[in-house]
Amino acid sequence: MDAGFINTAQTFFRNLAANNEKPWWEENRTTYDNILKPGAKKLLEDVQPRLAELMDEEVTTKLFRPYRDTRFSKDKTPYKPYMHMLWQVNVGREPVAFFFGIEPDYIRCGGGMLGMGKEVLDDWRKFCDLDAKRMMRAAEGIEAKGYVFREPELVRIPRGYPKDHENARMLRMKSAIATKKIEPTDDIADLLMAEFATFKPMTDVLLSVACA
Repeated sequence: MDAGFINTAQTFFRNLAANNEKPWWEENRTTYDNILKPGAKKLLEDVQPRLAELMDEEVTTKLFRPYRDTRFSKDKTPYKPYMHMLWQVNVGREPVAFFFGIEPDYIRCGGGMLGMGKEVLDDWRKFCDLDAKRMMRAAEGIEAKGYVFREPELVRIPRGYPKDHENARMLRMKSAIATKKIEPTDDIADLLMAEFATFKPMTDVLLSVACA
């Protein structure tokens, strides 16, 4: 996958965003079926063994479907005007993932833990408390490289922890996801591997929690 592929994808998704209806999709879906989907699957396959070597763990891949689930949404547009894909490290109780997304006007990458069950969330909070310095070093390290965490889901510190805790922001999270906008290059796989190596200290922390 190269910058030319990204341009083709972004043009497609900008047009889809402006014409998010089934007739337009059916008229133009050959671009998705014959160019975008195969290109995304090749990127997933190219990065998978390199990421498995970096993490020294088995890695699986996922390309998200282009169809939106509109059952519980006020937005009834049927298609996603973007393409998202994941590489998952499937060890422990929750998967830790690396992410790449092609949006209409930019591309981004990142990773983290998309959701935490009760036991993992309890251990996450213990880790934030008892190993706060390591957690903060990992988080601040990737933030210094341009990654931005999602806002914490909780407004207040969980019960049992001091309100002025040094790691208060992380304690308020119920998932830990950070992403960064990146510029396309002639080899997206190489670009992603460089970024994923930068992000690895944070995934190492999350894997420690997942495997606790």
